[in-house]
Amino acid sequence: MKFAYKFSNLLGTVYRHGNLNFTPDGNSLISPVGNRITVFDLKNNKSETLPLATRRNVTCVGLSPDGNLAILVDEEGVALLVNLISKAVIHQFHFQKPVHSVCFSPNGKKFVVTKDKVALMYHAPGKKREFNAFVLDTTYYGAYDETTCIDWTDDSKCFAVGSKDMSTWVFGAERWANLIYYALGGHKDSIVSCFFEENSLDLYTVSRDAALCVWQCDTELNGLKPRMPKQQTEEELAKDQEEGFTEEQQGKEVQGKVNESEQGRQKKVKYSCAAKYFFNKEGDFNNLTAAAYHKKTHLLVTGFASGIFHLHELPYFSLIHSLSISDQKIASISINSTGDWIAFGCSGLGQLLVWEWQSESYVLKQQGHFNSMVSLAYSPDGQYLATGGDDGKVKIWNTSSGFCFVTFTEHTSSISAVTFTSSGYVILSASLDGTVRAFDLHRYRNFRTFTSPRPAQFSSLAVDSSGEIVSAGSQDSFEVFVWSIQSGRLLDVLAGHEGPISSLCFNPMKCVLASGSWDKTVRLWDMLDSWRTKETLSLNSDVLAVAFSPDGNELAVASLDGQITFWDHDNAVQTGSIEGRHDLQMGRKELDKITAKQAAKGKSFTTLCYSADGQSILAGGLSKFVCIYHIKEQILMKKFEISCNLSLDAMEEFLDRRKMTEFGSMALIDEGTGDDDGVAIPLPGVKRGDMSSRHFKPEIRVACLRFSPTGRSWAATTTEGLLIYSLDSGLVFDPFDLEIGITPSNVHRVLHQKEYVKAIVMAFRLNEKKLIQEVLETVPCNDIEVICSSLPELYIEKLLEFLASSFERSRHLEFYLLWTQKLLMLHGCNLKTRSGKLLPTIHFLQKSIQRHFEDVSKLCDWNCYNMKYILAISQQRGIKRTAEESENGDLQYLEESSNDSFIEESVVLS
Repeated sequence: MKFAYKFSNLLGTVYRHGNLNFTPDGNSLISPVGNRITVFDLKNNKSETLPLATRRNVTCVGLSPDGNLAILVDEEGVALLVNLISKAVIHQFHFQKPVHSVCFSPNGKKFVVTKDKVALMYHAPGKKREFNAFVLDTTYYGAYDETTCIDWTDDSKCFAVGSKDMSTWVFGAERWANLIYYALGGHKDSIVSCFFEENSLDLYTVSRDAALCVWQCDTELNGLKPRMPKQQTEEELAKDQEEGFTEEQQGKEVQGKVNESEQGRQKKVKYSCAAKYFFNKEGDFNNLTAAAYHKKTHLLVTGFASGIFHLHELPYFSLIHSLSISDQKIASISINSTGDWIAFGCSGLGQLLVWEWQSESYVLKQQGHFNSMVSLAYSPDGQYLATGGDDGKVKIWNTSSGFCFVTFTEHTSSISAVTFTSSGYVILSASLDGTVRAFDLHRYRNFRTFTSPRPAQFSSLAVDSSGEIVSAGSQDSFEVFVWSIQSGRLLDVLAGHEGPISSLCFNPMKCVLASGSWDKTVRLWDMLDSWRTKETLSLNSDVLAVAFSPDGNELAVASLDGQITFWDHDNAVQTGSIEGRHDLQMGRKELDKITAKQAAKGKSFTTLCYSADGQSILAGGLSKFVCIYHIKEQILMKKFEISCNLSLDAMEEFLDRRKMTEFGSMALIDEGTGDDDGVAIPLPGVKRGDMSSRHFKPEIRVACLRFSPTGRSWAATTTEGLLIYSLDSGLVFDPFDLEIGITPSNVHRVLHQKEYVKAIVMAFRLNEKKLIQEVLETVPCNDIEVICSSLPELYIEKLLEFLASSFERSRHLEFYLLWTQKLLMLHGCNLKTRSGKLLPTIHFLQKSIQRHFEDVSKLCDWNCYNMKYILAISQQRGIKRTAEESENGDLQYLEESSNDSFIEESVVLS
């Protein structure tokens, strides 16, 4: 389908709120981002946001021990059971109340959920299909305030629950005779985390006032005794009566069982406080906000509200590190399975860090825009994305990896527009601080700054197709400034508009600049003819956005009345219009006094973008919908809902009556006064808030839209972040021509018989990557050419796609390069006929090989340099050695000759 764009990735936000989780192999990190989760592959340097979403922001994530299942719980307690392999939702469940934490048992058979004052233990979903995936096993009471944290013993026999009432409760996951529950005090503030020692019931508890208690248990894990059923003695008595035991014998039996029960009561599990430590002895730190413990290495990591974190070795509490991340509080900490990497999440800055503590280096350091994103631009090759935000930062993102690799912070105010030059190596950004800056992507520096004679706030930006002329429109002086990029000199000031300049756009084929303004006009300026006004197009409402078609023959204008008009700018004739106000479907904000239907009358499109072929146009604005229109037919082709997150404002069309009280809407009631997560109601008219901490509901909107140069994807800067929608949908399991006899065991059998072509075809029919990789890597190198020549044409394309993806993560470069070479040499002529269909695959393959070529060539050059250096040093040392040997040889010759002459003289004398 031409318009079958699907959600591909979310950039610009790396962490919002909730707990971080490492996968069992320790190579990937799962981070909650709004109402979605992002998986950061730290080994292959990639990030992927799963195409599933909850109804509200995710507050906690529980990961199964095998890493296949995850439980996502949102702010209202609605849980999604997610399969991380197929990236699909398996089951949905409502816990009825907000959930504080979720934790699977180490054996994966059960999981515990803490909500309100209770802990609920459920049977974990199994591998078989079940009618209800969540089956409640036991409800544990005991805490007098909200529960905060969970930890399991290694054998899954017991678990501990921390609470805000300053106590920690140890519960038995099964019926134990000597442990039903045990309450631990000793703290003066709410419990942040609790941890069991490895293969032991010993416990560590950490409270918010930065205190650590070490609890020792007098019983080992093997000392837990199963609890006998209550009715067993009565049944045995009845059985004894049937067998004819006397009353005296029965009395002895009963007395024996009573004595056993008394002995069991005397041997109950007991805890004692072995030690108590304090982190803030100097009083320099704030409250302790997060903690994590690695049982194998006995490493305790604690994070504080001041942005400082400590590394201690337990149980002796010896300090290893004490470092500072930022001035914001650390919201979540996680340690991977090997204990080498530590992940930190800061919700105040939307920051995510992965720290390798042994080498004291960053594995991952990512941070989104502190405030909302405003603008974006694709590079000419589509590999990079530039974004500008209200925080005054310009960030460059890699579309394939999803990571930001450079941030420019030279601007001192909000960024209003960013764009790439035609070469792709220069980024230009306009800001409200009165400057337009040019950044070099080779040296990562600001090499040119453009300013106006009088201070002006620049609200729009455009660069011509040659990359020589840059123009910016101001919103206070109503003028358009034109500079030369080469010299940095101001060429001209274009005056004539009577309102703020809202949008600028250069014609891609001609040197014509279109400027749209709030004075209800669009002016066309001829850049070659003395900067004069070529045409003036009058509209019925304020102009918000202008865009030229890729061929330069058409101009699209979005106005405040919700219309998109199309113009033949050469003849100044309107060729068509689209009424888009009904397609926006604006929702009602919680604090609005009017209905959503009335509010939608004042909404319009604020950003436009033509598709690569110029046949359709993408439009977005103050709404959760993005619309694609067919220009010639002037009809709506498809509408995309960019978010279903009800934690954002203006998402629902009608007010929820459940949130209405006799005093008005609950949104107006500030319930969290003085709390860290309190509700901060914005001032009237304020639409932009703190996007990272989300103290109040920000309004859903689309600030900027751009198609990629290839047309395969488009990106949108929204309240949620930078959303990317793509046509490339990669399914994990997508079998074709599948038959009953095609199974992994049969593939292995055929492979064992050395029928390689048949094994490859069967593996591709199953379409499991690991199986395909195993089959290909079993093939001997000498047989590759024969196998490539006998493969059916249907599997050539699929094999090329697999090779392109394998280059990114495999170490067998020469082996896969040999496969690629033989395929292209033998089937190159046949592939030319399907070049249009195979172009993305070939492009992907070329990028993978080019990236490896750059990496390996640098390494080879470095090795060659080292070898030359070593040879030069060895030659110098050899020359010195030969010189020394020659000198020693001459001396020896002189000594021998002198000795010979002395002997001759002595003989003559004799």
